[in-house]
Amino acid sequence: MTHRKSHGTGAKGPDELRQQIEQTRGQLGDTVAELVGRADVKGRARARAADLRDKAGAMTVQLRVGAAQAGHGVQDRAVKAGHLVQERAARAGHTAQERVTRTGHLVQERTGHGRHALRDRAAHAGHELRMPRPVRSLVNAALRHPRPALVLGAAGAVVVGAAVVWRRIDRVQ
Repeated sequence: MTHRKSHGTGAKGPDELRQQIEQTRGQLGDTVAELVGRADVKGRARARAADLRDKAGAMTVQLRVGAAQAGHGVQDRAVKAGHLVQERAARAGHTAQERVTRTGHLVQERTGHGRHALRDRAAHAGHELRMPRPVRSLVNAALRHPRPALVLGAAGAVVVGAAVVWRRIDRVQ
């Protein structure tokens, strides 16, 4: 711990001697401060704790940023999945609507043929149909008002078509 000067000459005067003493005192003070710092266990522990707190704070920030990024990624994937489901549901709805429309047209067409056939049979039978009374009154009402009869027939076809579509959807799932 002693520092000696390599130039073997002593002080040339009292001023130089005072200067050397001051310089030695400064060096000695630095050395003592360094030794005190090393011996100060509490101070070093506090400094270490402060460093660890700083590192923990930095890691917390990094974890929050990572969690936010992961959350955004999950949200993006959920939105894409939602759009995909929405597109598939729209396609299924359009397909069902087309089938129901076709079925309604087919029912309309067949009802029209049935109505004409019924009128022909009634004309050949002398307008006397041999049916039970409640059925005869329904048939006569349908002949008098063909549009509501067609609407009711189409509505029945739509209900049957929707039931078929829902049943197929339930089987797929």
